[in-house]
Amino acid sequence: MACFLLKGRLKINECVAGGLSKFGKTSGMKKILLLVIAIVGVATITSAQVKKAVQTVTIKTPTVQCESCKKRIEEYLKREDGVQKAVVDYKNHVTKVTFVSDRTNVENIKAAIATVGYDADDVKADEAGYKKLPKCCQKTEDGGGGEKH
Repeated sequence: MACFLLKGRLKINECVAGGLSKFGKTSGMKKILLLVIAIVGVATITSAQVKKAVQTVTIKTPTVQCESCKKRIEEYLKREDGVQKAVVDYKNHVTKVTFVSDRTNVENIKAAIATVGYDADDVKADEAGYKKLPKCCQKTEDGGGGEKH
């Protein structure tokens, strides 16, 4: 921007008005630039925090027989990384598990159920875990399944 001398006089009004006008535009541009940077920053942070993929699976647990079995599996699965919820239906012999898929998977969950001593789909119960079960939670062919808790 230029301020002129016209016949020995400075055109101050034009100089000041032009300067304010230009300053106003620059300030507006700076605000827009800062707004764009803020939006890009928020979008980047938001995309980095994408919701985790949550899955729910139903696993056949044919050796689950009573409330004690239900409680044992649910409590054990609560401690498993990525498991959000576990519900054992011992009457229908199924366990429904909700988990975060980037922290665990269905095979890990089946292995955890087997570790406690119960069959989980195609994964057979861990022998050491099975032996620790109370008699009521063991298979009838092993002398279990008597008094229900």
